[in-house]
Amino acid sequence: RILEAASGLGAEVIALVGDLAHDPDGYRDLFRTLARAPQPVYWVPGAGDAPVDHYLKASYNIEVAFPTVRGLHGTAAFAPDTEVVFAGMGGEISDDLDAPREEQSRLRYPRWEAAYRLKVLDLLDYNELVMLFATAPAHKGHNTPGSEAVAELVGTYRPRLVVCGGPRAVEILGTTLVVAPGSLADGHYALAEVHAGTAELA
Repeated sequence: RILEAASGLGAEVIALVGDLAHDPDGYRDLFRTLARAPQPVYWVPGAGDAPVDHYLKASYNIEVAFPTVRGLHGTAAFAPDTEVVFAGMGGEISDDLDAPREEQSRLRYPRWEAAYRLKVLDLLDYNELVMLFATAPAHKGHNTPGSEAVAELVGTYRPRLVVCGGPRAVEILGTTLVVAPGSLADGHYALAEVHAGTAELA
């Protein structure tokens, strides 16, 4: 359904934030389907995408065969033929510096690990940045629940767009457009116009 919608709307990129699947066959089926898209596809896993080795192996296998699809769990990638960087961190990002990391029964990371993994952005030269998080950023001005750690990352790197998990919403955090598209399994998605700074829930 999302491939059909993206094609009909003329979308240039597809971005998904977990939970993606719960077993190796599920990842394989999902990623093979996404690889049929004519546009680049980026994703991060959700807290339920554990154990992490199943997710990583499936991402690795599909990326070898189809270089325009990329998992962004703690890393970054340039969109083809552009100076736009996509980066992200999946799983639950805890605000607690001492929170134990977990990758077997649930994906959960302390705030320092998310910041450490995304330091790669300091080494890249890009014009535009889009970030993907399974955890929504907190927004004190709107009293929106979420992660202060993710909000700090957004404030540090000032991406043009953030796609995140959480209740469906479109809001502005600083200068960043933040879009939580909702559950694709329920037919929810969003269309964001990065340069115009607008988005529509659909």
